[in-house]
Amino acid sequence: MPTTRAARETEISNSILKHWHEAVPNDRMAHLVKDATRSFLRSLQVRLREHGVPLGQWTFLRILWERDGITQRELSKEAGLMEPTTVVALRAMEELGYITRERLPENRKNIYVHLTTKGKALKKKLVPLAEEVNALAVRGLKASDVETTRRCLLVMLDNLARDEALDQSDE
Repeated sequence: MPTTRAARETEISNSILKHWHEAVPNDRMAHLVKDATRSFLRSLQVRLREHGVPLGQWTFLRILWERDGITQRELSKEAGLMEPTTVVALRAMEELGYITRERLPENRKNIYVHLTTKGKALKKKLVPLAEEVNALAVRGLKASDVETTRRCLLVMLDNLARDEALDQSDE
């Protein structure tokens, strides 16, 4: 009997929980953050799927809702993806009517990405789904614990960014 997608996702979640609670409760922070991220993304992906939006498109929509009209290259960089990956996703988004892409007559090199009315309207439908996932994740935590976690993660990001900058300056 084939496993349903929901059953498979539950199986993955249970495996991760067992790993952290029983097998290696003191494993490295990086692994815990990675698994938490995967869980966030799986939870969001299930909700986005109900609206026909793949998780990969969510990344680009979020950026464009904040900075509509940026170049494909800027969008790719901000999403942290290679340009060919971005092009494939944008073609699909264009076919769905979420975006348009255009070259300006004075600069034929750059391709600018703009949300359509349909793409802009998705924000009202999809952002609440992400907010729901966040609320679900912090359910049962005190506000002060959530704030401490955010502060700690930001310090970790700052530390790792400084380390990356040092590595790049050595090149």
